[in-house]
Amino acid sequence: MSREARFFLSALFVLLFASVGSPDSQHWVLVWSDEFDGPAQSSPDSTRWSFATGGGGWGNNELEYYTTRLKNAFINGKGQLVIAALHENYTGTDNITRNYTSARLITKGKFTQKFGKFEARIKLPFGQWIWPAFWMLGSDIDMVGWPKCGEIDIMESIGREPSANHGSLHGPGYSGEHPLTGMYTLPNGRHFSDDFHVFAIEWEPTAIRFYVDGNLYETRTPADLPNGGKWVFDHPFFILLNVAVGGNWPGGPDATTSWPQTMLVDYVRVYRAG
Repeated sequence: MSREARFFLSALFVLLFASVGSPDSQHWVLVWSDEFDGPAQSSPDSTRWSFATGGGGWGNNELEYYTTRLKNAFINGKGQLVIAALHENYTGTDNITRNYTSARLITKGKFTQKFGKFEARIKLPFGQWIWPAFWMLGSDIDMVGWPKCGEIDIMESIGREPSANHGSLHGPGYSGEHPLTGMYTLPNGRHFSDDFHVFAIEWEPTAIRFYVDGNLYETRTPADLPNGGKWVFDHPFFILLNVAVGGNWPGGPDATTSWPQTMLVDYVRVYRAG
C-alpha cells in the first residue's frame, strides 16, 4: 500500500472515530420546550410551569419571598420570560414582612425526564447578592428528600462573579458546600449580563456533561464520587428557574446593587437521544 493510501485510510479512521465517539455527534430529538411567545404581560404557560412560593430562606438564608405575581414573572411580548427580583416590602402568607420578592418557576407535576439534553438561552441579572439559577431536582424529592433525590445545577451565577457560571451535582455525600462542581468563565472580562448565553447539559446513565455556548467545560461520572457517595442521576428530574436574593453563597447586601434585577429567558428546550 502506498504512503498516500495509508495516510488517507488513517485520516479516515480518525475522522470516523471522532464522529462516532464525540458527544457533539449525538443526534437529539426535541421533546419539550417553551419559547415564551405569549402576549406582553401574560403569565407563564400554566400547562408547562407552576410556581414555588414562600420565604423562609430555602435552606440558604435567602432574603426573598417567591410570589405568583405578574410583576415577578411575566412574558414580555418579545419571546422572553422575565423573572424580576424587586426591592419592596412584602408580607407573605406566613405573615412575615420581607424586603425582597422574586419568582421560582418549576415543571414539577407537569414535565419530568430521565436523561437527554436540557438547555436554556438566558441573559443573567448583574449585582452583588443576586443569585440566578437554571437547575433540576429529582422528581422523588417528596419521598426521599434532598439530597437523596439529586440536584443538577446547569446554571448558577452570583453577583460577585459576573463572568462565571457554576455547573454542579448534589447528592448523598456531596451536597451543600461540597458538590461535584466546575466553573466556566467568559473570556476577555465579559459578563453574563451583557448578552444571552446558552447553558446546557447532556445527561447519560453514567455521565453528565456541562456546556456554555456549546463549550464543554465539565464532565462528571460515578468515578468522581467521594467515598460513600451514591450516583442518584438515574430517574426523572424536573426543571426550575429562579432568581434568589442574598443567601450564604452570594453574600449580603451591597449598596451598588440596583433594582429591579431581571433574568431574561429566551427559551428552555429538552431533547432525548435519537
